[in-house]
Amino acid sequence: MELFIVELARYVIILVFGIYTFYAYRAFASKDRARQNRVFAVQRTLTVLLHTVMSLLLIMENMSLVYIFLWLAELAFYFIFIKIYQVCYKGLSKLVLNNMMMCMMVGFIILGRLSYSYAIHQLVLASIAMVLCIFVPFFIERFSILERLGWQYALAGILFLLLVFVIGVEKWGSKNWISIGGVSIQPSEFVKILYVFFISSLLAKSTKFKHIVLISGVAAVHVIILVVEKDLGAALIYFITYVMVLYVATMNVAYLGAGLGGGALAAVVAYRLFAHVRTRVLAWKDPWGTIENEGYQVARSLFAIGTGGFIGMGLGKGLPSSVPVVESDFVFSAISEELGGVFAICLILVYLSSYIMFVNIAMKMKKQFYKLTAFGLSVVFIFQVFLCVGGVTKFIPSTGVTLPLISYGGSSIMTTIMIFGIIQGMYVLNGREEESLEGERKSEGKRKGEGKRRARNRG
Repeated sequence: MELFIVELARYVIILVFGIYTFYAYRAFASKDRARQNRVFAVQRTLTVLLHTVMSLLLIMENMSLVYIFLWLAELAFYFIFIKIYQVCYKGLSKLVLNNMMMCMMVGFIILGRLSYSYAIHQLVLASIAMVLCIFVPFFIERFSILERLGWQYALAGILFLLLVFVIGVEKWGSKNWISIGGVSIQPSEFVKILYVFFISSLLAKSTKFKHIVLISGVAAVHVIILVVEKDLGAALIYFITYVMVLYVATMNVAYLGAGLGGGALAAVVAYRLFAHVRTRVLAWKDPWGTIENEGYQVARSLFAIGTGGFIGMGLGKGLPSSVPVVESDFVFSAISEELGGVFAICLILVYLSSYIMFVNIAMKMKKQFYKLTAFGLSVVFIFQVFLCVGGVTKFIPSTGVTLPLISYGGSSIMTTIMIFGIIQGMYVLNGREEESLEGERKSEGKRKGEGKRRARNRG
């Protein structure tokens, strides 16, 4: 009987998530507000249904009351913050909110499958981040000084990154963590936001050549620090984000070409200088030939993905623990193995749907600072998805970055929630400004109309 339920659940999970993904794009097709709200309501129903089916599978697999508590706690998290965010972020993008919550719920399930403690830890940190982001609209609306602190953002970011050389600890070959009171923090995750604020603020002020050279030099300092820390994934994210934001700010193809060309040259130099870069490239080129050493992690990841096939082995029926660091850098392998390739593809499409909405929001921004910030954060988000998925599938060399909103890690999920919150906050602020301008136009129209009527009456 249990085997039948697991087998049936595989198809139900794929069907429900597939329908959710369809609606993630269906929302773009209609401008009718009532129809869009019906789409978003269906998405939320599907999220709860998917989470419930997967949670029941975990309860059956583990036969423990603690997983019932975990299921109820995660549902409480979902309903509480869905409601709170719609109140605090009046006029928010419901599609962005739905996608964020769906990805987190999938993450809670996968981490609960790997370890109950992982899921609880992730749930607590996600809750803290969600509470902190409740205040984002308040700060964005009331502190216009945010767009004037360009160099201050850069200084704060560089100093925070340099802390690693003073009190840093090494994990998995990279010295990019600091530990305070038993709590580990990855500075590069949080500095990403300051970094985007820094480049957006200064490029919004001026795009003269001398100014760009100076900004590029300071941006390069961030990247160099990360390379020295052996945090290659973060270094790539910072570099690509700067190149893309610079291009959008100037619309100069020469800057884009120079940036990508310089990046390619820097990659060759890094390969020559750093042994850990050569190790990852070797594992990417021939994981099977180096399966006993450098290629073990990538090879195990490919085994897991191949074993899962299109519909997966079923939640709880795979061997995700055979992949090293599966809970963070290689969580996509666990998803592919147990939930299947179709589910994994749908997940990528949900990420892409969020990115498209982020870019739409950036295009609607009136102020250049907000426009560049929203776009820069969207690049940070989607490029991180690309690096993570590309690394575990052997599309590119592994760079050791996490899958946003799903991978285990407090720094990662808190930063990603903040990114979603900041973009939502800017979207809300822009909507309020548009409503205010529309109200002023209507008032002006009424005054002109009254003036004309008075003039006719006097005549």
